[in-house]
Amino acid sequence: MNDPVPPAIRARAVQAARGSAPFDLILAGGTVVDVATGELRAADIGIVGPIIASVHPAGSREDAAETIDVSGRFLAPGFIDSHLHYESSLMAPADYAATVVPAGTTTCVWDPHELANVLGLPGVRWAIDASRNLPLRSLIVAPSCVPSAPGLEMAGAEFGAAEMAEMLAWPEVAGVAEVMDMPGVLRGTPHMTGIVAAGLASGKNVNGHARGLLDGDIQAYAAAGVTSDHEIVNAEDFVQKLRAGLTVELRGSHDYVLPGALTALAAMPMLPPNLVLCTDDIFPDELMDKGGMRDTIARVIARGVSPIAAIRLATLHAAMRLKRDDLGLIAPGRQADILVLTDLPSVAVERVFAAGTLVAQGGKLLTPPARTPGPRDTVKLAPQPIESFMPRVNGVGDGRARLRKIIGARFGQWGSVEVEVRNGFAVMPEGHAAITIIHRHGRIAPTPQTCITDGWGVPRGAIATTISHDSHNLLVLGGNATDMQVAANALIECGGGMAVARDGQVVALAPLPIAGLLAETPNDVTAANFAKLREAADRVMDWLPPFRVFRSLTGISLACNAGPHPTDLGLTDGGTGEIFDPAEPVTA
Repeated sequence: MNDPVPPAIRARAVQAARGSAPFDLILAGGTVVDVATGELRAADIGIVGPIIASVHPAGSREDAAETIDVSGRFLAPGFIDSHLHYESSLMAPADYAATVVPAGTTTCVWDPHELANVLGLPGVRWAIDASRNLPLRSLIVAPSCVPSAPGLEMAGAEFGAAEMAEMLAWPEVAGVAEVMDMPGVLRGTPHMTGIVAAGLASGKNVNGHARGLLDGDIQAYAAAGVTSDHEIVNAEDFVQKLRAGLTVELRGSHDYVLPGALTALAAMPMLPPNLVLCTDDIFPDELMDKGGMRDTIARVIARGVSPIAAIRLATLHAAMRLKRDDLGLIAPGRQADILVLTDLPSVAVERVFAAGTLVAQGGKLLTPPARTPGPRDTVKLAPQPIESFMPRVNGVGDGRARLRKIIGARFGQWGSVEVEVRNGFAVMPEGHAAITIIHRHGRIAPTPQTCITDGWGVPRGAIATTISHDSHNLLVLGGNATDMQVAANALIECGGGMAVARDGQVVALAPLPIAGLLAETPNDVTAANFAKLREAADRVMDWLPPFRVFRSLTGISLACNAGPHPTDLGLTDGGTGEIFDPAEPVTA
């Protein structure tokens, strides 16, 4: 990494540290959270430009252009979110920064995977450009799986080794984003071998997505050159991946995993240096309410991890993972990303300094950042007829047939169901729902793929979304074709987003005109619109935590994972690579 600090400023910091020149700023009277030594110690911090010049005994220096009294406060490094997708918050970078920086996050590792699957390389370039000149440092990683399951889905673009090498050559790109095509890595396909090899050749991090990999498979995945994973599902998974040397990015968006993982952590003789924290996917209302990383750290502390250790996971450990010696610690030469905390256990953030400048106070940015206009008109579909949302049955006009179905929600299994057939379409069997996915990127004919599931109960309406991992085609879940049609056509008309329909009417709509993924509204408006949509979804769905929940809707089509997943090409299985026509009858 090239030094981001101009030589003249660094030279002035050296002189200030020696007492030969004044500081620009002193933070005086606080208690430093030293994540290197584990100490809480009284010290003042001298800052020159964007960097810390000195951490010295309290009251020993007064020569500064400005002094801010932080007596009675704790001073911690700015939080580093080691893995996330801004798209999950429905917010463009400026609005995301306005949300998380006041809560203490000063650096994010952003995988613009969703934008890339819709827009290709221009989507990654927009992510970089839209992240400039913000109080949030966005480290962009190059999406590795566009699409995430080649041959099982059709995204808006395709990335191979050449595209990966091009992105890694961009100075703003910090590494290879989560490698989701696990079968491709384990089988050594030329496609995935080339992508991982490009990452290794660049000397930048190769990040992982190793859901369900254990024993020999996780050893093989790590041996291929992948060095991290955030897809932790239980304590055994957590421990195996730490022991395999992967940097485990323990995510706050999956709270049900934390108890087992942290119990296992408590039994270890030391805090593993290859353990960090991340948020991954957080919806906008929750992000606005809880603050992302701040909330993750507080929940880790509440489950028994000491405050200093929890903050260390989100600062120094993350900086070491990123190979960034200028971040993650309150020490000379580091970036002056400093949080003023009023309480450690609750991680109460009062003020935020980013690169030596006070940027947030009292939960608000002092200067709202300007937005970068985003790409629109990415839902390339005509309004759909009602037949698009009715399960077809090949070769049967009237009578009975047996069709494949998906059993369960997040971790689906294959099943089948006998249906009555009228005019070539299945009558929805009792206790079941329909899922329709339609290609929206204009790269193939938009043939609706409609299947049957008994994992979601019987919706009293329909929910449509153009956020559907990972290719982000139009996905609709519903209990009847009429509401499914209404919800889908509402999104086609507005250019993408999420919609809920009931009794033939749209009852909630959250437009996401930027790539069908992101809003153009301020963060509070986006959060409020989404909260209304989620409330409407609650009225049409019977949720069954922890898997049949709103969050799982956008992952129904995650074809890189094992088991049945509907995509725009049919019913697929990421574990076997099989693909089936959902309309094709099967034997019992």
